[in-house]
Amino acid sequence: MFGRRKRQDESADLYDDHHDFDDEWDQDAIELGGHTFASDRRRRPWTTFLGCLLPLGLVGLIAGGGYYGYQRLTDSIGSNTCKVRDDRFDYQWSPEQVANAGTISLVGNHRFKLPPRASQIANATAIQESKLRNLRGGDRDSLGLFQQRPSMGWGTADEILDPVYASTRFYQALVKVEGWQTRPLTEVAQDVQKSGFPDAYADHETQGRVLATAFHGSFPGAVGCRLDDPTGAGSAADVVTKLRNQSNLTATAGDKRVVFRGASSAQAWGVAHWAVGHAQSENITAVTVGDRTWTRQKGKDGWQWSNADRPTGSPNLVRIDLA
Repeated sequence: MFGRRKRQDESADLYDDHHDFDDEWDQDAIELGGHTFASDRRRRPWTTFLGCLLPLGLVGLIAGGGYYGYQRLTDSIGSNTCKVRDDRFDYQWSPEQVANAGTISLVGNHRFKLPPRASQIANATAIQESKLRNLRGGDRDSLGLFQQRPSMGWGTADEILDPVYASTRFYQALVKVEGWQTRPLTEVAQDVQKSGFPDAYADHETQGRVLATAFHGSFPGAVGCRLDDPTGAGSAADVVTKLRNQSNLTATAGDKRVVFRGASSAQAWGVAHWAVGHAQSENITAVTVGDRTWTRQKGKDGWQWSNADRPTGSPNLVRIDLA
């Protein structure tokens, strides 16, 4: 599920089929009128070459067509997945995981007004603890994104299963850790979590950074999701309420549309990425920032942003369209 983007370095061995074009002769015996004559017949190398080349070309054509068909098939029936990227890495997660990462990030970025380092630590911790899923069970009484335990004073089971509450409790503990801004991530996370695997958080440091960068809005177009068609009508009021509860940010609800004006283009992009991450659950069909847009679709183009047909008119202005 999680993977670093790998650079492909493909090389092919070249087969040099060297032909000796010296003349070759066959002696065929021909019987004519009771007499036997020797007939010389020249063997032409190019005829042999063509005889081999034509079947190979046919096989290649069939294989190429099959591969193209396979690509079209997988492009149209691929599972609901999201990609989050920066200029060096991209990672693939489910829509649920990206929505949870967006929630974790916006709580830290806006409710607590913490730098991206905080949401990097929080997301890396949640990847290790729950793979960014809101688990209803775990080791002993551990629950939720951070596998927090009611018996250890993190809250009630219902509270911990609320991603906003769980994220809030994590950040409250994080900022009490001395040197959390500069100490190694895995040490800081361990001071918060008291895990039996104190070094495991380091494995997710890069993933946490890519997520933090995306939802801080530092890398425009960082989040894209390929999704099935909406399952119902979306509610602009619900999106506005969810955004406010997670970030204390205010947006405006219209007719099947939400508009948010950021204090900066980075803030606008952070909210736009949050909206794409929540597109599956909120039946969002498109998100536009300035002259760039994400459009909900099943194919791989859903992972990408493109030029907007209807720009918002400002790099700080976000438009969220719903089914």
